[in-house]
Amino acid sequence: MAKPNYSFEKRQREIAKKKKKEEKEKEKAARKVGGPGGDEPEAEDADGDSPDAAAPGQPPAAQAG
Repeated sequence: MAKPNYSFEKRQREIAKKKKKEEKEKEKAARKVGGPGGDEPEAEDADGDSPDAAAPGQPPAAQAG
């Protein structure tokens, strides 16, 4: 009976993992180049403001002196 070659199996797993990671990075870069309207939602709220942000042109209330 033949002895299993664990080194070969491990190397094949590493190669597959590296290939999958590269494909994922390539897809991520393609989405980034594509601009808005991709699969990933933006980090901002729907109106583009965060709850702590002041209105445009208004000084922040915390720094009023």
